[in-house]
Amino acid sequence: MSTMQDNAVSRSFGSLLRSRLVSLWGILILMGPGIITSNVDNDAGGITTYSLAGAEFGLSLLWSFIPITLVLIVVQEMGARMGVVSGKGLSDLIRERFGVKITFYLMILLVITNLGNTLAEFAGIAASLEIFGMSRYLTIPLSILFLMWLPVKGTYRSVEKIFLTACVFYIAYVITGFLVQPDWAEVIHSTAAPTLRTDTAFLVMLVGLVGTTIAPWMQFYLQASVVDKGLSAKDLKAVRIDVVVGSVLVSVVAFFIVLACASTLYKAGIKVDSAEQAALALKPLAGEYCTWLFAFGLFNASMFAAAILPLSTAYTVCEAFGWESSLDKKFSEAPQFYGLYCFIIFFSGLFILIPSLPLISIMFVSQVINGLVLPVVLVFMLLLINDPAVMRKSTNSTLMNIICWASTIGLAALSGFTVWSGLIALLGF
Repeated sequence: MSTMQDNAVSRSFGSLLRSRLVSLWGILILMGPGIITSNVDNDAGGITTYSLAGAEFGLSLLWSFIPITLVLIVVQEMGARMGVVSGKGLSDLIRERFGVKITFYLMILLVITNLGNTLAEFAGIAASLEIFGMSRYLTIPLSILFLMWLPVKGTYRSVEKIFLTACVFYIAYVITGFLVQPDWAEVIHSTAAPTLRTDTAFLVMLVGLVGTTIAPWMQFYLQASVVDKGLSAKDLKAVRIDVVVGSVLVSVVAFFIVLACASTLYKAGIKVDSAEQAALALKPLAGEYCTWLFAFGLFNASMFAAAILPLSTAYTVCEAFGWESSLDKKFSEAPQFYGLYCFIIFFSGLFILIPSLPLISIMFVSQVINGLVLPVVLVFMLLLINDPAVMRKSTNSTLMNIICWASTIGLAALSGFTVWSGLIALLGF
């Protein structure tokens, strides 16, 4: 009798374990859009910002990644929920609810800012490979060809696998963080005990960390990719897990970039102006391997973002005007979608080969537009997600609305401060 009971318990446990594993595997299959969207924001501009934060302010800004992560989770969850419930992209919903004219002007701003950001990604590709002695006049054309080939010949599933693989290589920055051998007691103290200074330079950098982590294009790309993947309301649990995991991972990578530069460049009093300078400056302080890892991470991030930003732009514009927008469509079935993607890649890549290109000014203008557009996009999202005609029973709760509106107002204030500070600096006041 005891043996029969033991066998029954064993079968029951085995059945439960198998069902749990099947459930876990199902969630893993559905994940992807949230992880990809968040991680691609650690692009050339983001890595530069994090490098400068560590080199100029040491460990004093590490604490900021905790609230930044929480706000990112809230914003991304809202967009992902809207995508699975409505089955439509964000620009599609904006056009339906607010009209073609508003959508048209919003698209112009997004295309300009995404084009500027894509130029910065190609600059990151060129700079990172030049550290390995490779000329940009070879690497940029090859990168253009690969990036144009990738979505045209692939499907959503195959392209997503490549993007997820690219996410894995961000571990280069985590490894670098350990190789520089930081003072972990100091790291824990700086993370747990916030340091808030009132000088302009510190506040501008704090705003920069927020701005580089939450960008307008992310909201459009996440929702569009959720729809393109075919996810629906029944997949909401997996989508939320995907968003949380992605938001945490992007902050962990950023944390270690700041940590690596703070533990080396800041302590040595070395000033840098870019991520590639930070990579080169690490060599005498932490060894050649750290430089190589940092440079490889910059290449991976720049290449990754150089694919996602044009893809996000193509999704957004095509949805806004009712054109086909899917990686599962052939070029002949979605010519506007693939044509716009390839144009942005081709134009940005060739433009970066122009000698004496004013890249800093281009990046500044794109970040200014980013700062102006983000609060507007978030307002549109909040109005849409509280519309029962769009979300049915999945509208925001009162608590969620309080958190979201407070975050939107805070981000608007930070964006306004960034734009104002940038204009003052540019005009020399």
